[in-house]
Amino acid sequence: MDQVPTNSGQPPAAGSSHFFADNLKGFLLAVASSAFIGASFIIKKKGLKRAGASGSRAGIGGYGYLLEPLWWIGMVTMIIGEIANFVAYIFAPAVMVTPLGALSIIVSAVLAHFILKEKLQRMGVLGCVLCIVGSTIIVLHAPEERTPSSVQQIWDLATQPAFLLYTASAVAVSLVLMLHCSPRYGQTNIMVYLGICSAIGSLTVMSIKAIGIAIKLTLEGVNQAGYFQTWVFAMVAISCIIIQLNYLNKALDTFNTAVVSPVYYAMFTILTILASAIMFKDWSGQSASNVASEICGLITVISGTTVLHSTRESDQPFSSDLYTPLSPKIFWHIQGNGELGKLKDDDLLSGEFVAVVRQDHFA
Repeated sequence: MDQVPTNSGQPPAAGSSHFFADNLKGFLLAVASSAFIGASFIIKKKGLKRAGASGSRAGIGGYGYLLEPLWWIGMVTMIIGEIANFVAYIFAPAVMVTPLGALSIIVSAVLAHFILKEKLQRMGVLGCVLCIVGSTIIVLHAPEERTPSSVQQIWDLATQPAFLLYTASAVAVSLVLMLHCSPRYGQTNIMVYLGICSAIGSLTVMSIKAIGIAIKLTLEGVNQAGYFQTWVFAMVAISCIIIQLNYLNKALDTFNTAVVSPVYYAMFTILTILASAIMFKDWSGQSASNVASEICGLITVISGTTVLHSTRESDQPFSSDLYTPLSPKIFWHIQGNGELGKLKDDDLLSGEFVAVVRQDHFA
């Protein structure tokens, strides 16, 4: 009896061994990726704090961190982690690699607790666990992707009306958050900065996936560099990555790292799965049990995010000034012309104000 060949043309035993070796490589790369990315959050925040101590903070629009070596070490660490994660997808399926990304949350939370002294409350631990469990459920029950065989096919998927609508919505929401919400609520609401990172990040993943397929096909002998679509995806990816890094730095510099990591991971995972489902139409033909499981996973992630956000410890605001200006609502008690009066701050500039300050006030 002839043996049934696998996709690689090998007999089942050899194919199983080959797939096991590939899965092991993907598993190790994914774990290493999570360790590097989780550590990069801590290293970058240490660099942001050093830069903020000698200049304008990133949270208020400063870019002094670009001159801080520690921040660049964190960036290199993150790049190494992202490269490892990218290569992991080549060897192992997404259902294995993506859930392992949640390990970066644990790494960053533990390191922040010991290095940055950002205390992780018990409810925060519960919220972190809920985010991990919910995200894992979503990914494990997500439908399988149909991998395109060329960049042109991805371009056709990216220009279909449904995904164009999603792209326009993501860009519109990001612009509202950047132009309207960020100046007003960015320093107090963690969802502003991370909402931008997550919405733009979902588009980044789609572009990176297109570039990865182009590189893979080119290495296999089918050159994709001659297609303009490849360079469009590359420019979109670069632009989105720059925006992500900018607002992720603001989030890290403003909020507790133990909260930024899981909230960002949860939002990014949800929007990326949604973008991939719309673009590649993976939701069609999915069983009712898988749909129910994904809904439960989504509810779990939202619950975990809510718990983390409600139990977070706000970072102490950093100020380079020696003195904090008094509130304009303060009333001044003064003694002028022998009478004790109470004037508002604006009244001190009035021409009718004449006061004699007694020397014993400064004794």
